Amino acid sequence: MSSRVPPRAGGGPDERAPSDDPARGKPQPDGPTEPVRILYIGGCGRSGSTLLDRILGQIEGLWSVGEIVHIWRRGLGSNQLCGCGQPFRECPFWSAVGDIAYGGWDSVEAGRLVELQHAVDRNRYIPFMIVPWLAPAYRRRMRTYQELLSRLYRGIAEASGGNIVVDSAKHASYAFLLRGVPGIDLRVIHLVRDARGVAHSWTKEIRKPEVTSEIEYMPRYHPARMALRWVSYNLLFHVLRRTHVPSLFVRYESVVRRPREEIERILRFGVGHHTHTTLDFIQDDRVFLASTHTVAGNPMRFQQGPLALRVDDRWRQDMDRTLRRTVGALTWPLMRHYGYRMRGPA
Repeated sequence: MSSRVPPRAGGGPDERAPSDDPARGKPQPDGPTEPVRILYIGGCGRSGSTLLDRILGQIEGLWSVGEIVHIWRRGLGSNQLCGCGQPFRECPFWSAVGDIAYGGWDSVEAGRLVELQHAVDRNRYIPFMIVPWLAPAYRRRMRTYQELLSRLYRGIAEASGGNIVVDSAKHASYAFLLRGVPGIDLRVIHLVRDARGVAHSWTKEIRKPEVTSEIEYMPRYHPARMALRWVSYNLLFHVLRRTHVPSLFVRYESVVRRPREEIERILRFGVGHHTHTTLDFIQDDRVFLASTHTVAGNPMRFQQGPLALRVDDRWRQDMDRTLRRTVGALTWPLMRHYGYRMRGPA
């Protein structure tokens, strides 16, 4: 279902970043339009965001795009595979998005967009996102980038037939940026997984199937480093909630153990009503997935058909005991706040 492609519609930080518009296409028409609602899955990487993104992308009225934060470098720049299996520039859906947003991807300078993104989208810049008048030069760059994102998400919504966009980028800084994008109605799903499972997952060697020109692996990090990142990333989403962005707390383990119940709760939050589509593709222990047009994410974004649902807790057997205790010690206050037990099942 989700692989369908609708018909195409016609101061402060570094001063050296680009300040002019890297997109040469004609701007979108002025005038009032309905805001594009974005369900943004935020949290720390390896917390089940791709799984949740894929599930939500099967529901009529919701459109999964993966991690849009990587679109300029991995999609437009490197032409990596879309979740549908085609290279980004050859995917009919993303071609339609480029036409609507910028008059075609050839009107967009991918390299300069990556530079602009790097100059505005960092956790260190979050204070300037909240209080932009503190850094006028940064504010100008941020406004330029936010206007480009506004056109991008408008293009996604129109190319998908006016659907709610599901973005699983996870990054806290990107969520703060989206908060100020014109024409965006942002709703955040704060997804959390046991920190020990997250830390263990980042030690695994996982090949990137979207890279076809060479063999490339996802990065690996020491569990202690990931424990600190888990704490900081999740705390930033608590700060985001304080800025009055609607947020819903969801645990990965609950999604896997009670998928229909959790998805219904997310729909009540993000959509406000049940869609016309039933959730028959969700069963107690598995979901049935059609392809979606995702830009980036966990390799399981390419999987189609039945997918067994089970909590990935291999860290309990495979993770070194000392490392497990280290991660627990670094994260225990927030872990307990989220309802995780330091001993025994979560």
